[in-house]
Amino acid sequence: MFFIILIVFMILGFAVQARLKNRFKKYSQELLHNGMTGAEVAQAMLDHYGLGSVRITGVPGKLTDHYNPATKTVNLSPEVYEGRSVAAAAIAAHECGHAVQHANAYTWLTMRSKMVPVVNASSQIMNVVFFASLFGMGLLGLGYDGILLLLIATQAVIAGFAVITLPVEYDASRRALVWLKGAGITNPHNHGMAEDALKWAARTYLVAAAAAVTQLLYYVMLYLGRRD
Repeated sequence: MFFIILIVFMILGFAVQARLKNRFKKYSQELLHNGMTGAEVAQAMLDHYGLGSVRITGVPGKLTDHYNPATKTVNLSPEVYEGRSVAAAAIAAHECGHAVQHANAYTWLTMRSKMVPVVNASSQIMNVVFFASLFGMGLLGLGYDGILLLLIATQAVIAGFAVITLPVEYDASRRALVWLKGAGITNPHNHGMAEDALKWAARTYLVAAAAAVTQLLYYVMLYLGRRD
């Protein structure tokens, strides 16, 4: 049953990603009335909030846009950095929304940033466990119950990180949409398009969080089942 649920989440994930790419492609054809590129939109938003220390850089790939709090950089993919569309403006503003969160010490972003090293360590531990399972769990010397407790602990960290990511992403989109509208970057004709694009982007995180929590519950049920 668990694997069926996981497959369902995988299908949902692919479906949401496909929908996001479809929306991005559609709204990439809707040009801004002011002709601004995504990089220019990002710079205007950063200037509005007085974030002169944040740099805007280009990164390769498609939909690889992200904000790096460690380097204080808004990293934009080519289609967003150079694009003059509603989609480019929405994504650029969203990433700047994270920069604003960082500058304001937004609680959820601070928590997520502090969890990154622990999440990385948890992912590595889980990789070791799954690799050891190929040769028999006895290699770890923990016993089956010990292995389950280790999986529960590491998956709890990963699931917690995925859940904490949700308010971070939704808040960044909210900030982006408020600024885009207030600054006149979007207008009554295309503001809904920007909102729709960011909505589908947020849903990718929602599906990931649901899948992570489901996997955690599965490990917990396995452990409790052995205690009965």
